[in-house]
Amino acid sequence: DVDAVVESAESSEYDALVLPGGVANPDFLRMNPEAVAFARSFFDAGKPVAVICHGPWTLVEAGVVAGRTLTSWPSLRTDITNAGGTWVDEEVVVCASGPNTLISSRKPDDLPAFCAKLTDALRQPEASTRTSEGS
Repeated sequence: DVDAVVESAESSEYDALVLPGGVANPDFLRMNPEAVAFARSFFDAGKPVAVICHGPWTLVEAGVVAGRTLTSWPSLRTDITNAGGTWVDEEVVVCASGPNTLISSRKPDDLPAFCAKLTDALRQPEASTRTSEGS
């Protein structure tokens, strides 16, 4: 069951945003202006955002990857770089060089590390999670 639709959801009601991977869902989300605005609102609010695989497509569309370091499925490297981000090939990246903590991973094999970093970010106050960068 769906708890809320993006058109009526507010980032103030959530502690963090997780954008899953795959190809179809991220492609659909980046074409939905409400979904893009919802994702951007987490950056505006300084809340943690986690993305894996093709999930960063929505962030590219939201204009929030410039100056950030992240990873993704390898085919997004050019998209991220063209949007002003720095793409790296690492299992998990925690980037705190922006208004929020951004956690990213490449693929399903990276899920254990991705979930651990996301859990760590949610356990700590935002100020604490912003002090670490890298994997």
